[in-house]
Amino acid sequence: MRTLAAPQMLAAYDTLVFFGRDPWWLVLLKAVFVFAFLVGTVLIAIVWERKVVAWMQLRIGPNRHGPWGMLQSLADGVKLALKEDLVVTGADKVVYILAPIVSAIPAFMAFAVIPFGPADDQVSIFGTRTPLQLTDLPIALLYILATASVGIYGIVLAGWSSGSTYPLLGGIRSSAQMISYEIAMGLSFAAVFIYSGSMSTSEIVASQQPTWFAVLLPVSFIVYIIAMVGETNRAPFDLPEAEGELVGGFNTEYSSLKFAMFMLAEYVNMVTVSAVASTLFLGGWRAPWPISTFWEGANHGWWPMLWIIVKIQLLLFFFIWLRGTLPRLRYDQFMKLGWKVLIPVSLVWLVMVASVRALRNEGYDFANVVLYVGAPIAAVLLLALVWDLMRKKPAAAEPAPPAAFDPMAGGYPVPPLPGQELPPVPRRRSRAPQLQDALNGADHTEGS
Repeated sequence: MRTLAAPQMLAAYDTLVFFGRDPWWLVLLKAVFVFAFLVGTVLIAIVWERKVVAWMQLRIGPNRHGPWGMLQSLADGVKLALKEDLVVTGADKVVYILAPIVSAIPAFMAFAVIPFGPADDQVSIFGTRTPLQLTDLPIALLYILATASVGIYGIVLAGWSSGSTYPLLGGIRSSAQMISYEIAMGLSFAAVFIYSGSMSTSEIVASQQPTWFAVLLPVSFIVYIIAMVGETNRAPFDLPEAEGELVGGFNTEYSSLKFAMFMLAEYVNMVTVSAVASTLFLGGWRAPWPISTFWEGANHGWWPMLWIIVKIQLLLFFFIWLRGTLPRLRYDQFMKLGWKVLIPVSLVWLVMVASVRALRNEGYDFANVVLYVGAPIAAVLLLALVWDLMRKKPAAAEPAPPAAFDPMAGGYPVPPLPGQELPPVPRRRSRAPQLQDALNGADHTEGS
């Protein structure tokens, strides 16, 4: 791993001074742009998802609304707006109506700290020099985690306030999902914070020169990619909805625009977590490696906005690819992945990153860092392997004979489960031999 020289660190970690100077009309214009960018990206992503999944499944996909079906998302929005807006009689009406709003608004708020360009290379908007970012905070990563946490509560409250069983199950699954995967996401953020020395998004992007954190922190990048899929309730982690098991999940009792807001929140969250992944691990607004080597102006002016948009779209394609490829996990598999795999791996990796940074800050060279950090880890892995090989594995117990199955035990007939067999049905003795003897006797009499 590497360290920045003192002049480079001062240049990289002095970006917050460029914020807080915009006039009110420019701040409002930036906020409108962020909102319009998210809504426009959602409209494109809906059509893109249906087209890509249709291509993967050898189907045609949407091709009726607009040229090549490109207006399908607008048709879906109009259809949802014209549907009857129902409010369940047994619902807590205030929470029932507020839940879609609570789910959608935080997704827009998290995008306020995403940089579209370098803070120190400002562009001119109506004659005013300004960075391509709405705002930045010294604790921008904590702000992103906080808004992501609040957005999940919209799903939990929607399931609880509906007054129905299946939405409640979807809300409970969502709360467990939030607790499980936000811990792993926070640990991946912590590794980025330790290595960059800042929680500011603009400073994190500035510190990814010349190497992106996806290369320097690959484990954190993989953990965040898995966690962001779980946070957005997307396949194969769409257990809060789980249409096949939960009849639609938390949004079963919603219709019309309230249902549309849940769909909007899901896709806006996809765009937001993709932008966060691009900012923290993929260099943010920086041009990819082959372009940045021969084009000096690739990271100046308005061009950085193009690179981060391309990275966001590639990550959205990754979401669609997962949905068209992987089946939904079982609930026990889902929780095991979060608690027994992602969190322990993130903790061990975080200790490694902190150790490497501490040794590098003390002036140790790369060989000593590998020796001091890699040797203990290799020793632990070797001991674990030897222990696994030497321990005696218990003999497999013989399966117990299956108990007799009574289909009428509950008072009404039920089908057998796998491995169970129905008892033989009592039948009267067949009368076929008697009938055959009678027919033979009749034929003998007629023949005589």
